[in-house]
Amino acid sequence: MIDLSAPIKPGAMTMEAHPPGFALRSIVIGLTAFLTVVDLFATQAILPSLTRHYGVTPAAMGFAVNASTFGMALAGLVVGIFSPHIDRRTGILLSLAFLAIPTSLLASAPNLAVFTALRVAQGLCMASAFALTLAHLGEQCSAMDAGSAFAAYITGNVASNLVGRLISAALADGLGLAWNFYVFAGLNLAGALLVYFTIKRVPPMHAMRPAGSPLAAMIAHWRNPRLRAAYGIGFCILFAFIGTFTFVNFVLVRPPLSLGMMDLGLVYFVFLPSIVTTLLAGKVAARLGTRPTIWSALAVAGLGLPLMLAQHLGTVLAGMVLVGVGTFFAQAAATGFIGQAAADNRGLASGTYLACYFCGGLVGTAVLGRLFDAFGWQACVAGVGVALALAAVLTFALKR
Repeated sequence: MIDLSAPIKPGAMTMEAHPPGFALRSIVIGLTAFLTVVDLFATQAILPSLTRHYGVTPAAMGFAVNASTFGMALAGLVVGIFSPHIDRRTGILLSLAFLAIPTSLLASAPNLAVFTALRVAQGLCMASAFALTLAHLGEQCSAMDAGSAFAAYITGNVASNLVGRLISAALADGLGLAWNFYVFAGLNLAGALLVYFTIKRVPPMHAMRPAGSPLAAMIAHWRNPRLRAAYGIGFCILFAFIGTFTFVNFVLVRPPLSLGMMDLGLVYFVFLPSIVTTLLAGKVAARLGTRPTIWSALAVAGLGLPLMLAQHLGTVLAGMVLVGVGTFFAQAAATGFIGQAAADNRGLASGTYLACYFCGGLVGTAVLGRLFDAFGWQACVAGVGVALALAAVLTFALKR
């Protein structure tokens, strides 16, 4: 059994060498992340089919599908506040088990309002597991090892974007929309089983318990200019990511590209390079520093934006690759920075970051969806560029 709760001692490693079993631990950490958020963006691959099924506009369906980010923002904040009193293993286990309920109910959602509510419920469960796992890793890994552990977790997140979309497209195309959600409910339960066998019961570390009230700790975090900037960067990153990978689906199925449902799923092999590059985020940030790492990642994402305006599929896919690599790399670096910048109550700091991150996704869906419906894909891409530029400006505040 791989015990993710076993702390890694600072003296047991160097920057180049990790302790025995670290590679296997990283795989388990990544797989846990994969099964936690595999539902989050998988539904984007079948957005055109859902839009036809419910008879609504792309912006309305995009908002409903991404309503899970509202639940994730709310749960991330609540879990962050109560994090010092929650047993990590029990919290993660129950979150993933309960996640299977709204996932399976989506198969029979009668209208868009119910569909949206169930997506919010999914977000509540996913973010609870997500935030508690980040807090667990921050407490049980040494400061030197935390960057690599967080990078492994974010890499699992990246993999879920690829594999989840492929599974969703294949199931919807071959078996229909309902079976798509039943299979993902099974994956949720598989995640709960993985946690049951890999994480031992470890109470929250005494050192992480706040001396004052959660509200006082949260105010202190918001007064920290580095944390405040990191929260803003997280907001902008998912704003840009959502804007790109929600509405590009409608571009891909329309002329002149005119992709079918299964082809649309295969398009998301564009996330494959991100799975490899995101694993390096922790090491790159440790060597170059957080600011150069995030600036470089945002620049890569920015280079992809004009490519997605082309009329040729290969050029559009190249742009999607660059945006995926850049945004995920920046997210991994920013997530690792939170643990360094928060002097205490890291669970609350991580929860606040996740709340801001997922709020960015919800706002991005609403704002960029309006732009897409009213002015087209070019206006949507321009909005993504503004978000990336704002994240680059905020990065100036991430000093050591």
